[in-house]
Amino acid sequence: MTDRLASRLEEIVRRAPRLVAALEHSRSFGLADWLIVSGAVYQRVWNHLTDRDPDHGVKDYDLVYFDGSDLSYEAEDIQIRRALDHFPPPLDRLVEIRNQARVHLWFEAHFGEPFSPLGSTAEALERFVAPAFSVGIRLEPDDRLTIRAPHGLEDLFAMVLRPNPHRPLARDWDRILASVQARWPEVRVEP
Repeated sequence: MTDRLASRLEEIVRRAPRLVAALEHSRSFGLADWLIVSGAVYQRVWNHLTDRDPDHGVKDYDLVYFDGSDLSYEAEDIQIRRALDHFPPPLDRLVEIRNQARVHLWFEAHFGEPFSPLGSTAEALERFVAPAFSVGIRLEPDDRLTIRAPHGLEDLFAMVLRPNPHRPLARDWDRILASVQARWPEVRVEP
C-alpha cells in the first residue's frame, strides 16, 4: 500500500460525514480489534472517483471485531443488541456487527467453502473475495485513521474487481459482479 493511496483514502473517508460518524461511534463502542470494512469503505472511494454522492450504493456498515474469549452466538448477539442503543439513527439500522473469531463456525454452511479460524480482524481481510473489497479502517483515540489493506489499494483506486488470488473463487462471484456493476458500471472486471 503506497502512502499516496493511503492519504487519498483518508481524505475521502474524512469527507464522508456518515462514515465519520460510524467511525466515531464505533470507537466509543469499545470492541476489541475492530474495523469498519468492505462496502462502507470501497464504495466511498468509488463514489468519489465517479462524482457520486458519498452514500450512493452503501447498504450497511460492516463493523467487525475479534474476541476469542467466547465464541458463542449469544456473546456476539449481546454486542449486536447493544449497538442498537449505542448508534444513533440511521446508523442503528445500518451497522452490522460480526465477531471474526466466530466466522469459521458458520462460514462453510453459509458460503459452501471451508474456512479455518482467524487470529485477527486484519487476517479476515486477507480472505475477502476481491482485493478491492479487502480494506478496513479504524479511528484511533487520537483521531488517526488506521488503514488495513493486505492486498494494497491499487485495485480499489483503479476500480478493478478481480478474485482474491489466495482463496477459491466465491461461488456467488457472478452475483457479486452484477450487483457492483449495476451501481458502478465504471468498474472493470479482470480475471
